[in-house]
Amino acid sequence: MVPTDHTRANAAPETSHSRFAHVKGALILLVPVLAVIYAGIVGYMYVNQQSLLFKPDGELPAPNSIGLADVETVSLTMSDGVRLTAWSAPPATDDAPTVLFFHGQSGNLGDRADRMREILNSGFGLLAPSYRGYPGSEGEPSEMALISDGIQMYDQLDRQGADVVLHGQSLGTAVATAVAELRPNAQLLVLEAPFTATVDVAAERYPWLPVHALMRDQFATRDLIGNVTVPTLIFHGSKDETVPLHHGEALAAMSGDTAQIYVIPDGTHKDLWSHGLWDQVQQSLPAN
Repeated sequence: MVPTDHTRANAAPETSHSRFAHVKGALILLVPVLAVIYAGIVGYMYVNQQSLLFKPDGELPAPNSIGLADVETVSLTMSDGVRLTAWSAPPATDDAPTVLFFHGQSGNLGDRADRMREILNSGFGLLAPSYRGYPGSEGEPSEMALISDGIQMYDQLDRQGADVVLHGQSLGTAVATAVAELRPNAQLLVLEAPFTATVDVAAERYPWLPVHALMRDQFATRDLIGNVTVPTLIFHGSKDETVPLHHGEALAAMSGDTAQIYVIPDGTHKDLWSHGLWDQVQQSLPAN
């Protein structure tokens, strides 16, 4: 049927009010959908937060297969019965320190072989644990467990009469700092690409998520660094996109005169050793 002029005249034109009503109705329907999606994302992040923070990978190689023939694989039993694997080597001389090395969040000890080779070539001893839940070690990782394990390993070295250099890489900087706060007789604390807190990094990456309420393992180094009396070296790359430079700068400011920061021009999160990090560490030790 072809509409006549009369029917066209009687058809009610769509007003701005009716268009607004349509948009409003669509928004009312959309809001609960978006809320469900947001809740799903929050729930996923909460449930999977451990796997997002701790990222073990691969199989732990034999040290001699990656150029560390002078390193021994040892088993350490923690106070709760969990057995951890660690790589160990004595210092070349009695007066050389031992580096208690805490690695980053990803992979396994084998990924740090180049760092360990430099440490050993300098005549230093080494004790490098594989965290709980990482290749070679039992248990599940958590902030409390990693710090407790680190303190026990420090105490073991201390009982053996070792001068201990605490070295933390990325995630390991939080563990090393926590140990240094509780064990002020450490010789030196070295922080390689540190963060103020894992929760702070997460908040910067996901500003639309309530990460401070969600994260269980927040590794708040910023709350500890002011209590550390151990001489501290902070190394941070100017082009670190994983943990931006302002984290290292903030920690240096919080530590007062205890810490010295070395900003590596063009350095990233993973290449600070190739920019002279270890040379500076050795120069900072009076015995070397």
